[in-house]
Amino acid sequence: MKSLIAFVALYVLAVCTPFGQAAENSLIVGYADQARIFHILYSIGPPPLKAEWATLIIGLALIAIVAVLRRQWLNGLAGLGVAVATIGGTEVLNKFILPRPDISDAPRTIVEASFPSGHVAIAAGLTVGAIMVASPRTRPYVAAAGALWLAITAAGVQALYWHRPSDALGATLLACACYTIASRKHPMPKPHTALVLTVAALGAVLASSRTDAYARPLIFATTATLCAALLWFTVTRNSPAEQPASARMAVPTDRT
Repeated sequence: MKSLIAFVALYVLAVCTPFGQAAENSLIVGYADQARIFHILYSIGPPPLKAEWATLIIGLALIAIVAVLRRQWLNGLAGLGVAVATIGGTEVLNKFILPRPDISDAPRTIVEASFPSGHVAIAAGLTVGAIMVASPRTRPYVAAAGALWLAITAAGVQALYWHRPSDALGATLLACACYTIASRKHPMPKPHTALVLTVAALGAVLASSRTDAYARPLIFATTATLCAALLWFTVTRNSPAEQPASARMAVPTDRT
């Protein structure tokens, strides 16, 4: 699968090579509080940069509630599955499986394993999970809102120096892989793709801005926009099959 191949290649190049590590380490200059998003982080959020556990629990609960209300049992299980697989897989890979070898003589403060990003995984995982249970009519709009949320989250974690660009891309690729496995090759409408990605890019630019630099935030914003584009094109190429109405509701018949 293309997303998984890209995920592995990204990890090898960005994390396991001296030039990959050095390139990303060169972006971490200054302090977290020089990110403009830092000043709203501990007030209004945005989630999951703040209250990530609450975001995760509420998001999973909403996916389950929508599935029950729409009586889309299989899609509900798939939606919860892709969200949990993305977020849980990220935690396992980050903490136990994908180390960050110290091969670039980096400062001790930035040598901890961070690939892929847990915060980005929450935004991407809940988005693809919500798309699985959304109705065909609302699915494109859920995807558009999710792309914007993902762009802001991916940009924010980079601007705050919580994660590198490869960490954000890795979490997005993992979410795309999980969604592709669970969905079908059934394209959904792509309303105003240019508008969706433009709004996502604007959100990424705002969330990535810092008071001490202009060039590095542009790299962060570009990466975040790429995350949104990857998710958008993945979900618009693959759409979950709706459970037939006859299977969702048994209609009694008079056999007398």
